[in-house]
Amino acid sequence: MTNKEVVELCGTLGIGVKGHSSGMPEPQADRVRRKAKREGLTREVVEEEPEPIKEPEPEPAPEPEPEPEPEPEPEPEPEPEPEPEPEPELPVGEEEITEENDTLVEPEEAPAAPIPRVISSSGSSAPTKPTPEPEVEEAEKEEPPAAEKSVIPDPAERVNPAPRMPTAGATPPMSSTGKPIPPPPGPPTSNSGKPIPPPPGMGGRRNEQPTGGPPGRRNSPPPAGRRPAPGGGPRESVPGAGVRPGGGPGGGRPGGPGGGRPGGPGGRRPPARRKKRRRSREELQPMGTPNYTPEDAAVPEGEVVVERSSTAQELGPKLNRTAADVVRFLMQQGEMVTATQSLSDDMIELFAAEIGAEIRMVDLGEEQEVELLKLLDVIDDEADDEAPLRPPVITVMGHVDHGKTKLLDQIRKANVVDGEAGGITQHIGAYQAEHGGNTLTFIDTPGHEAFTAMRARGAGATDIVILVVAADDGVMPQTVEAISHAKSADVPIVVAINKMDRENSDADRVLAQIAEHELVPESWGGDTVTVEVSALQNTGIDDLLENLQVIAEVEDLRADPDGRAQGVVLESNLDIGRGPMATILVQRGTLRVGDPLVAGAAWGKVRAMINDHGEQIKEAGPSTPVQVLGLSDVPDAGEGFVVAPNEKIAGRVADKRGHWRRQANIGRDAHALSGGARLEDIFEQIQKGEAANLNLIVKADVNGSLEAVIESLRKLEREEVRLSFVHRGVGGITENDIQLAAAANATIIGFNVRPERKARDFALTENVEIRTYEIIYKLIEDIEAAMVGMLAPEFEEVVTGDAEVREIFTVPRIGRIAGCHVQNGTISRGSKVRFLRDGAIIWKGDIKSLRRFKEDVAEVQTGFECGIGLSDFQDLKVGDVIETYEDREIPRV
Repeated sequence: MTNKEVVELCGTLGIGVKGHSSGMPEPQADRVRRKAKREGLTREVVEEEPEPIKEPEPEPAPEPEPEPEPEPEPEPEPEPEPEPEPEPELPVGEEEITEENDTLVEPEEAPAAPIPRVISSSGSSAPTKPTPEPEVEEAEKEEPPAAEKSVIPDPAERVNPAPRMPTAGATPPMSSTGKPIPPPPGPPTSNSGKPIPPPPGMGGRRNEQPTGGPPGRRNSPPPAGRRPAPGGGPRESVPGAGVRPGGGPGGGRPGGPGGGRPGGPGGRRPPARRKKRRRSREELQPMGTPNYTPEDAAVPEGEVVVERSSTAQELGPKLNRTAADVVRFLMQQGEMVTATQSLSDDMIELFAAEIGAEIRMVDLGEEQEVELLKLLDVIDDEADDEAPLRPPVITVMGHVDHGKTKLLDQIRKANVVDGEAGGITQHIGAYQAEHGGNTLTFIDTPGHEAFTAMRARGAGATDIVILVVAADDGVMPQTVEAISHAKSADVPIVVAINKMDRENSDADRVLAQIAEHELVPESWGGDTVTVEVSALQNTGIDDLLENLQVIAEVEDLRADPDGRAQGVVLESNLDIGRGPMATILVQRGTLRVGDPLVAGAAWGKVRAMINDHGEQIKEAGPSTPVQVLGLSDVPDAGEGFVVAPNEKIAGRVADKRGHWRRQANIGRDAHALSGGARLEDIFEQIQKGEAANLNLIVKADVNGSLEAVIESLRKLEREEVRLSFVHRGVGGITENDIQLAAAANATIIGFNVRPERKARDFALTENVEIRTYEIIYKLIEDIEAAMVGMLAPEFEEVVTGDAEVREIFTVPRIGRIAGCHVQNGTISRGSKVRFLRDGAIIWKGDIKSLRRFKEDVAEVQTGFECGIGLSDFQDLKVGDVIETYEDREIPRV
């Protein structure tokens, strides 16, 4: 066959062959041969084969070819070892000849017998003694490679048979006249007359007549004839090639150990191939249908704890359902989810409500926190009647600019307001003051609405709340919020009515307003202490402090100063020279320098402690606010802290907490890196009608301010503009922030921080926008104005007038003119119009010309008549209505 025919056959059989020189596995080649034989494409004689055969005549010996087969040893009898010099790599049949002749020269003559060239049609003629002829001499030199190729290896060799290559020296059998002898008609058959099937893995039909002679016999009858191989030239028979000693594997007579199909042990397919075929069959099987739980399946009793961001695979088993049940229900509700997708809290609660299960949502790692607290040996019992008294912790709260910090200045005899940008408090400040020999601890909280979380933290860590209300302003929104925080913390409230020195101050109005929020003053018969003060004039301060001491005595505040310290983190920041710092309030025990401290996911040995006067101290008892240095990271404000038994436990607990928090934050705002825009580019997206995504990197000086900025910016989101916080952190703006902003196409917002010089130069190179602020309401106003300015303008249609068509005129070269009577409003030239007929809009356009009598006019008022020429509409009828309107922009807020 030609290469083209072989490639076409491969194509019909679905075998991927790219070209004439491509190879293919032996099983696939066997399929091609059988297909070619069935379709009669095989050729009996290849004329060009004898020419290349004559060329390699001078080849001295074929020793290199049988080199890979020195391993198999003759099975029948262990003959003396052949000497290494002659040909140790001869096949089994050759070694048996040496047994009879005892010379190593004879194997060269054995395969040289020209018996294969005289083939009878019956295939049963016995071999004759070879006669030395010139033709046979030539064939004798070329036959050893063919003989070695055709000899069937031992069973040990058949496990990994070497690939068979066409023999260069193979020639078709010749008659005495020198012409090739054609093969017998029909497929090759065995002695019993049955066709010999092709071997599956030996490279095609052997086309031999097996005789199954006894092992070691050289004079077994050779095959009577051999057909040429389908993929190459005709092959030559070799004495002994068709015989397997003892009927071994590969097609001996029945009764031998392996009598069966040639090509494998016992005629079986290799197990690896069978496994592969079975595996592919399994892959083609249809996938099983999802398993749904019966509707009457039991619902778990009691409260089931479910972690946030659980997948359907995790949620289903907890509620005695499968993941398929969860996915099917959510898809019915319009939520396209998968079994491995994290679910929102609403989705989880919706499914639990559907099946009637009671669940409790917890953060990832919250259940593990119980085990971590056992490691830290945290004492939860706060009741200690025998412990000594401790100073009260007093939190000052109220609306912005009502004088909270000024009041603290008078109490501490210090000036803190000047140190705050814009005169407003933006951090939690913790101080201690002495009055009458007693120590009082004060916590100053911001009054701006952005610092809600700070106020909540201050109320949660306090014993008494001072609610500062300006006498001229009265109760304001943040005042109401502070009342709510104090009530939720269940602490007593003292109302300080400030700014009594102003002319428009009205204390009675303030008392009435706080009474509306269930704070009834003592002067009105209630239990709320109210004190009129003036922080500016320093009046009423002593009266306020005396009331605070009385309340502290009534509350009987006690704490055990012994043991390991516990408390809360009020504020945290990253100091350039000193690293992570935290402002903490010790609530129990005594904190000492060198103690291993754990605060959330941060831990470390306390390297130094600084009090509110800036002095370093060695220890801090209950109700003492201090700044600590030596932590591994900036802890979150509001985290509780505890001194661990040793550093090993401290590091282990912090690492575990950090791991669970990272797991909980995986995927949060990850979409920001794949999409989004900077503040200056986002308007282009809005103009294209796309929902814009504003990427931000927020850096602040302290953790509480960072939290306030994030929450304030989230409130500015709109449907057209969404915010994605690519990164948020405490500390200055660094080159890493610039690099991240350039990669995420983000804008950097800095609050009370400045970029380094290198970072500023890098930002100019990378075209990254940096905006820095020192006052939070300036930041909010700026970002809000920018976002509102980026929003696509909204328009509304406003009807300016309408006119009724009463007559129609035809003007040459102009067309039809509508004679109209203006019924409402004003008709103006160039206005947009809607042409109405029977209340339906049949055309929209604009007014091309407007005339009153023969004069062009700009507009016509109500009650007058005019002629109106429309731009490209001529289908006018009496009674139609021409309505004019204009699009007016709606200001965005």
